[in-house]
Amino acid sequence: MIRHDCELCSQQGGDVVFRSEKWRVLMVNDADHPGFCRVVWNEHVGEMTDLQPLEREQLVEAVWQVEAAMRAVMRPDKINLASLGNMVPHLHWHVVARYADDAHFPAPIWATAARKTEPAVIDKRIALLPVLRTEIVRRLKLADQAREAV
Repeated sequence: MIRHDCELCSQQGGDVVFRSEKWRVLMVNDADHPGFCRVVWNEHVGEMTDLQPLEREQLVEAVWQVEAAMRAVMRPDKINLASLGNMVPHLHWHVVARYADDAHFPAPIWATAARKTEPAVIDKRIALLPVLRTEIVRRLKLADQAREAV
């Protein structure tokens, strides 16, 4: 089901990095958090338990693959994973690389900024985004091939 009053149904929600039949990976344009990704279920559902067990497995496998790619390429101090949906009640996961020097660390990225990250540091992280995109796609294609081989 697609709802026209839902921003993740009516819009992409970011730059599409990878799309499967059931879900998509988006890179969000966030100046404070380069590489911020969302893994979004394509149909409008609100909760993980609205999915069938196999669908849940596929969605969280995508989240894990995005996390692994982000860790390999971005080398963050921490990865934050969140599935909130309070503002947009459409099932999606946030995958966010966190650094001790980011504007919000150690608070959530939605908190008031505690500092300003040096522009040169942000620029270095932005420069990694093409490599991150490539690594996300590579890992998700390998995961698809492994699933199809079973």
